[in-house]
Amino acid sequence: MAQTIYRRLQQVLDTLPNGFPAADDGVEIKILERIFTEEEAAIFCDLRLTYETAEQISERSGRPLEGLDDHLKRMWGKGQIFGIDFGGVYVYRMAPWIFGIYEFQLKSLDREMAEICKAYETCFASQFFTHDPPMMHVVPVEEELGSDSQALPFDQVSAIIEKGKSFAVTDCICKKEHELMGEPCTKPMEVCLSIAPVPGFFDNHPLKLRPITKEEAYGVLKMAEEAGLVHMTNNFEKGHFYICNCCGCCCGVLRAKNELGLTNAVHSNYTAVIDDEACVGCGLCADERCQVSAIDEVEDGYRVNADLCIGCGLCISTCPADAVSLVRKPESSLVAPPKNEADWYARRGESRGVDFSSFA
Repeated sequence: MAQTIYRRLQQVLDTLPNGFPAADDGVEIKILERIFTEEEAAIFCDLRLTYETAEQISERSGRPLEGLDDHLKRMWGKGQIFGIDFGGVYVYRMAPWIFGIYEFQLKSLDREMAEICKAYETCFASQFFTHDPPMMHVVPVEEELGSDSQALPFDQVSAIIEKGKSFAVTDCICKKEHELMGEPCTKPMEVCLSIAPVPGFFDNHPLKLRPITKEEAYGVLKMAEEAGLVHMTNNFEKGHFYICNCCGCCCGVLRAKNELGLTNAVHSNYTAVIDDEACVGCGLCADERCQVSAIDEVEDGYRVNADLCIGCGLCISTCPADAVSLVRKPESSLVAPPKNEADWYARRGESRGVDFSSFA
């Protein structure tokens, strides 16, 4: 029975647009067994990608209502599903593997779980990073956008922050996983921001996220920029609910570019350009700032590889010669992101050829 319910859960997760493919060695089942009990796995399979109360879930699925809300609250607290408390009225929905269940295991992650997740990386990445649209969008260092009047709100980190009413910060699970594996990162770890459109959302949150003020959120972003971390958020125009600050050595998305050569792992509207005449050849941009090895040393200095550059702007802020600038890509090469999360799901589902309508 156990193997059957966990396989069913794997298939449900893989039917969602984000995906959760089966591995040849069955390591994905080991992951699910570590996170879910059999009862929790069965409840998850009865949920949808849209929020519902326990009463609505019970009525739709035929699952007994008694005790269901308590089960769902516990599952929310264990990072298995999304939940919202509307002043005592609770609603819940499925969480995909990424972004969702994996990131929510931060508090329970140990060396054994880190090793299992690491073993699953290649199988997951081969599916996840080879379908459009990408999950994450690079938000450039805003100071480096200059007077570019074409900058859209989702390319401005301040626009994303200003739409939020509540903020929280957590450790980066990618960095924690690498630390547990004996490969600690030298960059700051508590850098992942969560954003909500209502006040007080993170107060007494079941995942025990650390609530912070808007000013502190800006402080986290500034610290991340100084440390050479890339701002990334949801790859859609409206409704952003996180900003990750990522390094090339730990981040699964950036490592997909660096280690697997998957150049379309992330969406970006900008690229950096180096002025050959102004460049003094110090190498700071290539050696210390670029997280995706997109700057090559050439005979007369350094040059940006436009095919690899993600337009984060980190190379610009520390250039002693002001030789680097950020430019918007030609309109002919730009791909408009989905309008919102629902649109992202629709496009991704179509790209993968999965019918997730029963969970929508």
